[in-house]
Amino acid sequence: MLYLITMRKEAKKITKTTQGVISISSKGIGYVRTPDYEEDSEIDFRHLNTALHGDMVEIILHTKGHGRLTAEVSKIISRAKIGFSGVLEKENGLYFLKPDDTKMYTDILIPEKMPARNTSHREVGGLNGAKAGQKVYVEIISWKDPLKAPEGKVIKILGKPGDNNAEMHAIAIEKGFDSDFPQKIKEEAKKIRDLGIKNEDFTRRRDFRKILTFTIDPEDAKDFDDAISFREISGNEPTDAKAMAGMYEIGIHIADVSHYVKIGSELDHEAKNRGTSVYLVDRTIPMLPEILSNDLCSLLPNKDRLTISAVFIIDRNAIVKKEWFGRTVIHSQKRFTYEEAEESIKKIKSPLHKELSILNDLAKKLTKERFANGAISLDQEEVKFILDKNGVPIKVIKKEQGDSNKLIEEFMLLANKKVAETISKGTKKEDNVL
Repeated sequence: MLYLITMRKEAKKITKTTQGVISISSKGIGYVRTPDYEEDSEIDFRHLNTALHGDMVEIILHTKGHGRLTAEVSKIISRAKIGFSGVLEKENGLYFLKPDDTKMYTDILIPEKMPARNTSHREVGGLNGAKAGQKVYVEIISWKDPLKAPEGKVIKILGKPGDNNAEMHAIAIEKGFDSDFPQKIKEEAKKIRDLGIKNEDFTRRRDFRKILTFTIDPEDAKDFDDAISFREISGNEPTDAKAMAGMYEIGIHIADVSHYVKIGSELDHEAKNRGTSVYLVDRTIPMLPEILSNDLCSLLPNKDRLTISAVFIIDRNAIVKKEWFGRTVIHSQKRFTYEEAEESIKKIKSPLHKELSILNDLAKKLTKERFANGAISLDQEEVKFILDKNGVPIKVIKKEQGDSNKLIEEFMLLANKKVAETISKGTKKEDNVL
């Protein structure tokens, strides 16, 4: 943090200029932590000078003797955010936003007409079709006078206040997560989806389509991004070593999104900006458009899919004898929920009981080895909300972690561990490593 740009001493007053991130209370009082003082400097509402919660600001500190450290904002260095959701209201012929954010201490004026950025038009509307009483998302476009309200423009109409979809959208979009994608992103994703998977995409990939493969995910999952393949080595296959007979070939397969989303593409930039998919109580805000995340890049059953895989030869004691990493093509034969996989492990006549039981036994041995080597458990209880048709929570239940959950967790950990070990060794590309 930069500080002490200027200093002026007087009889009982010291003035400094410093920088910091401002926090604003629901009462409109600002606070900035400075490196030279244990206490925060307090900034009265009148001296915020358009600063908003989370902004990086330059402030002038004032301290008198042993009194309270006070300050005033002299410059906005960078904004934390300029977008706010709330209800659009109209009073005395003026439209303004009442922000939901309690730390936003002023309404935002929405002019019906405002200067156009495009010089071919003199004026444009700031309402963008929004009407008083609607839930909207607004961005500040101008705030020159701290004694007046900032001016903003409606970016998106969210719906009716109190409606579950509108309120959830408002929360997400204000935190930087939008369920809608720009049109150019949708078009790029559609072109990729329409091209689909071609035969030439299978070249230079190890083919697992004839190997038993399945996914295990929550019941409400829509994007299946990982799968497991299982094969007991008989020693009779041309590629099987006799010494490995009776061992197991286990593959951990992750959807190869990089095959479709190219570096530097619009989709690539959009995914980087989003960073992750966001899982809310009643919906998922995907990192990529759903025609990719829930379709072409999802390891759906009975469809060929491109993957990146970690494949291990493991003996009956869960000791890894051989490993391979690379690009693959798979064909999942079954989609399990965690509950279905749990039942298959316990009941002999359930689908894939033998295979899941072997995997479960190996997973337990891998877990035991991890903890013997010093692993710690950071498990926390998870809950699930049961919602009514309007999205209102009516029940809360505890999520139970069964063997099927731990099975998936253990093999994912194994894959990550072995990949990390391989990278740390600096293994050459020609050594059967991606």
